[in-house]
Amino acid sequence: MFNISKKSMQWGEETLTLETGKVARQADGSVIATLGETSVMANVTFAKEPKPGQDFFPLTVHYQEKYYAAGKVPGGFFKREARPTEKETLTARLIDRPIRPLFVSGFKHEVLVMCTVLSHDLVNDPDIVAMIAASAALTISGVPFMGPIAGARVGYEDGEYVLNPTVDDMQGLRNNPDQRLDLVVAGTKDAVMMVESEAYELTEDEMLGAVTFAHEQIQPVIDLIISLAEDAAKEPFDFQPPDYSELYGVVKGLGEAQMRDAYAITDKQQRVAAVSAAKEAIKAQLSEEQLADANLGPALKKLESTVLRADVVRNKRRIDGRALDQVRPIVAETKVLPRTHGSSLFTRGETQGLVVTTLGTGDDEQIIDALHGNSRSNFLLHYNFPPYSVGEVGRVGSPGRREIGHGKLAWRALQAVLPAATDFPYTIRVVSEITESNGSSSMASVCGGSLSMMDAGVPLKAPVAGVAMGLVLEDDGEYAVLTDILGDEDHLGDMDFKVAGTENGITSLQMDIKVAGITPEIMKQALAQAKAGRLHILEEMSKALTEAGEFSVHAPRIETMQIPTDKIREVIGSGGKVIREIVEVSGAKVDINDEGIIKIASANGEAIQKAYDMIYSIVAEPEEGKVYKGKVVKIVDFGAFVNFFGKRDGLVHVSQIENRRLNHPSDVLKEGQEVFVKLLGFDDRGKVRLAMKMVDQETGEESVGNKEETAD
Repeated sequence: MFNISKKSMQWGEETLTLETGKVARQADGSVIATLGETSVMANVTFAKEPKPGQDFFPLTVHYQEKYYAAGKVPGGFFKREARPTEKETLTARLIDRPIRPLFVSGFKHEVLVMCTVLSHDLVNDPDIVAMIAASAALTISGVPFMGPIAGARVGYEDGEYVLNPTVDDMQGLRNNPDQRLDLVVAGTKDAVMMVESEAYELTEDEMLGAVTFAHEQIQPVIDLIISLAEDAAKEPFDFQPPDYSELYGVVKGLGEAQMRDAYAITDKQQRVAAVSAAKEAIKAQLSEEQLADANLGPALKKLESTVLRADVVRNKRRIDGRALDQVRPIVAETKVLPRTHGSSLFTRGETQGLVVTTLGTGDDEQIIDALHGNSRSNFLLHYNFPPYSVGEVGRVGSPGRREIGHGKLAWRALQAVLPAATDFPYTIRVVSEITESNGSSSMASVCGGSLSMMDAGVPLKAPVAGVAMGLVLEDDGEYAVLTDILGDEDHLGDMDFKVAGTENGITSLQMDIKVAGITPEIMKQALAQAKAGRLHILEEMSKALTEAGEFSVHAPRIETMQIPTDKIREVIGSGGKVIREIVEVSGAKVDINDEGIIKIASANGEAIQKAYDMIYSIVAEPEEGKVYKGKVVKIVDFGAFVNFFGKRDGLVHVSQIENRRLNHPSDVLKEGQEVFVKLLGFDDRGKVRLAMKMVDQETGEESVGNKEETAD
């Protein structure tokens, strides 16, 4: 009934297995990949005919985490998986980016790749397993895919690269001093296609070494996929790339000169209009048959690409007239919004981000419900890319895959320099509103985010800047690496290479390759050029912050205190009664965790101090020999009981009230009266012994002459 093919190998610490032929047999390609006890099923289907008039490649990648994979029931009201989580969206992009360039040029049939996590051992992250499963399913499906690819995760500990570190090792990298890197690399047998990382100020050589290490480690996985395909691959789909060389020759002859003139215009909006006019002029001279040709769009795009690329490689001339390694003019400003906790406006050429920082309390932390368990995040970065930023109209809705991906890239770049939560107990939310875009807006978000957090008074370890690099690689091997690329240089170039970091090293690296020919030498040059660009941007940013930002009067103040864990119950009280009283009386927000760390938050310093004192009085122990201010709560024949330390009472014997004989304590005291008392000690039964007579009741100072006399 089943025609099963199964291949296995030892990969690092675990066994990697690929299996096909038993499940989802009606899909064009179906593979279940298993690493350890983490299993992901990838299914590939593709349309056998393209949609008429479609001028793009409609590839869709979905990645789904099923909670049953980790033996969990989904949270929420509906108790089932619903809209994609951030992790699912980012993983779908992670798989999409390296496979998209490997489909045969001109193939415009709809392709669907669905990856479903079936089992998760809480050790091996399913994202790498999903990438391998997707590659294997594509390779055996018959679709014109020039793979296979494979992916690997790399850690960096004690100067050594680690293959596929565990989920726990990578979880909360900021709080794990032993780990300095979380890097994902995907590639073919011959070339690296995609890099995604967060790092802790690694040098360029260390990052390049990690990429090289990963590419070496994926080679046996690629061989395993090829071995599976030799047994189980379907016949290749009969597809021949369209030959539109004749049409391209006509288009080039009619419009090359006008297109060159259009790309000589430095202003983006004027250039876009001129390029559009050049296309319309070409179309006006074509026959009806040529206008109806489905390859007219690709021919026009090829003309644009040829014009731009030839100038860059041969003449070292870019669209806006810059040198290859030159960064566009930068204007960095802070304190641009009056009521926000921190704000900045970062402008680089025609790319601009308005970035705002808000400081919150522990209540504002994000609770993340994931397969490997629930966690909390006190650093949030949200990126918005409205249509007006590129001078267009369009639908505005919830964040799309691109916005989530760009926001996460900026998050990775900045999280490495954040202070420890114990040193800065705030929840930090950064929002980047992209107001103009022509070039990397994610890197503008990094620069603006760094500035706005510093403006808000966040004690960053160092400012962070980011720059986007590009590449034009010709068939003859000639190439040019571009610093701070424009949108057109991104669309028509061969590489999008984003590097962010401090003066000391890289904190994030993202690379997407469109051609399979990037050598280590090219990457090394790109990293070196990116470092120079990054240092230049940091210098420009420093002009905006001549001194550290001050806390906004509108931001909450937070104080932390540590109490013994055995005192937590006393602070909370039965049913939360005590902590509610502290909040109501003081006016401050109070948050306590299982380790006994208490955060007290309020915009009012007096409220914080009051809550602190109330908590301290509950958890602290009174010190023998110290003077306290208390209140008389009861008078009896032999003395007075005084509430002097939180809820703790003690007895002042009638002989210890004054330096004279009293007939009755009520001669000098009354209930409710505030007095200063000295803690003499505790009797055999643990009762508190207090004294008043050696303490000046006006000042609370102990009388020198009475110190030795009454010490016992």
